[in-house]
Amino acid sequence: MRENLRGLAKFSAYKIDLIRARQEIQTFEYLLDSQFFADIESEDVQKGKVKVSLTVTDVNGTFIFDFKLNGNVVIACDRCLDEMNFPIETTAKLVVKLGTEYAEGADDVITIPEKEGFINIAWFLYEFVALEIPLKHVHATGQCNRDMEEYLKKHIVTSEEENDDEEIANDEETDDW
Repeated sequence: MRENLRGLAKFSAYKIDLIRARQEIQTFEYLLDSQFFADIESEDVQKGKVKVSLTVTDVNGTFIFDFKLNGNVVIACDRCLDEMNFPIETTAKLVVKLGTEYAEGADDVITIPEKEGFINIAWFLYEFVALEIPLKHVHATGQCNRDMEEYLKKHIVTSEEENDDEEIANDEETDDW
């Protein structure tokens, strides 16, 4: 997915010219809004407002990208499926080098073809946000959609009901012998 974003005009604001960044410290500010998340076309996050501060430092031809992300995203509650706000506050680091061809190494080291001379960080920004979202995300107790909670209560199988179903199934299997 990351490489698909490299040439798209809607992500041109996230292109950083590494040739021009040599021997300098550059700072960038971004706002990842609902349009950004819609453009990225991922199912995990579709709305939000996350501020990004980025400092790019050239250290002898190796570029150190220091990211700070702060804001909120809107995700679906796993229990009731209603939207819920989730805070994002994280930092990340990316090391970028110029080389002959694109490559991803260990420890967040990316090699960018020197003939291109730029990196598009849009997908990295999305990944930094997505990695902050826990696998299970539910509203705080009492905050879920009450109608959905009632529906679930009616249709959830309790462990006692599961045991009864297993006993019936076991009885039916032994009757066939």
